[in-house]
Amino acid sequence: MEIKPIVNKLYLKPQYFFEGIPNSLNKIYLRQEAASKLIKALQLIPETMSFILYDGFRPLQVQSFLYNDIKNKIRLKFPQWTIEQIEYETLKYVAFPSIENSSPSPHLTGGAIDLTLGDERGYPLDLGTAFDATEEKSATAYFEKHRSENEAAHINRRILFHCMTQAGFQNYEAEWWHYDYGNRAWARKSNKDQCLYGPIIATIEQNELKEYKFR
Repeated sequence: MEIKPIVNKLYLKPQYFFEGIPNSLNKIYLRQEAASKLIKALQLIPETMSFILYDGFRPLQVQSFLYNDIKNKIRLKFPQWTIEQIEYETLKYVAFPSIENSSPSPHLTGGAIDLTLGDERGYPLDLGTAFDATEEKSATAYFEKHRSENEAAHINRRILFHCMTQAGFQNYEAEWWHYDYGNRAWARKSNKDQCLYGPIIATIEQNELKEYKFR
């Protein structure tokens, strides 16, 4: 399916909406400053590349669905594991659904973004795994230690990482596609005393954002 860019070299593909996940959004939303940082990062990538955005602000309903879905898949994959082991592995790939001001899920703040690199026409480049893959190779630095497995993915992950971090984002090390700005994860890695963004409570109707409020 061809996706048209919203601006030069920036393509939107709201992945969870395309997957039919209940209450997922048919558009991608970010906090204003996080969006400005993203445009800055976009200007740093090579001329022949683009950004493909998969997710930004994520409603609590979607966060809960993803958490339970991944937890169930891990339980089926490792039936011999204890509840604690399953929980630990689940939290590597999806945050606990929380709107608490002390520990909101990163995507619920509007300051987290999932993205990949694409070519000039918006087709994804090779970054080593699929988006949202729950495996060891999803770790951002995996190909730093296993470069011979996939040289293209090694190079592309470096490009994505350096452009996003130079623009002010922080990467979640277990997921090459996930970057934070302004939320608690960003503040912790940036040695900031306070985060900029708290959770957002949203009302979703027919996959559209109808109402929202900041906590």
